[in-house]
Amino acid sequence: MKKALWVISFLLLFAHAGTLPAELRDETALDARTRDVAKTLRCTVCQNESIWDSKADLARQMREVVRERLAQGQSPEEIQAYFQSRYGDYILLEPTKSGMNWLLWTGPFVLLGVGGIILYLVLRRWVARTPAIRMEELQPLDEAHRKRIEEELKSFD
Repeated sequence: MKKALWVISFLLLFAHAGTLPAELRDETALDARTRDVAKTLRCTVCQNESIWDSKADLARQMREVVRERLAQGQSPEEIQAYFQSRYGDYILLEPTKSGMNWLLWTGPFVLLGVGGIILYLVLRRWVARTPAIRMEELQPLDEAHRKRIEEELKSFD
């Protein structure tokens, strides 16, 4: 019985290996380089996926172009430049760090810093205006107020 279970689990394990996508089974060096370049380019149909992750026909065609150009000996930068010349900077999943794009890269951090400084100044001014309460200045509770508080607390029970 144990032998049969081992054989069945062994067969199921290898039967599952045949269902893996071709990208995961026999990956050559060219396939790995294609994947690396394709993950940096945006699918123009899906817009939030790389051409490697996208299932669109256009993304498949773009992957083939990347593969062909890598096979011809072009560098990843040359391939990205080719797609940029056809589609503009939008095709890159990560915008270049030059020109006005520096605003995209540094803007959030600058705004966060400025907001933090403004918050600090406002809180410091607010705390400075708030008078400190000393325990000596507090007056003891008179008997009428004490009875009223006790009655209201008993009404909650």
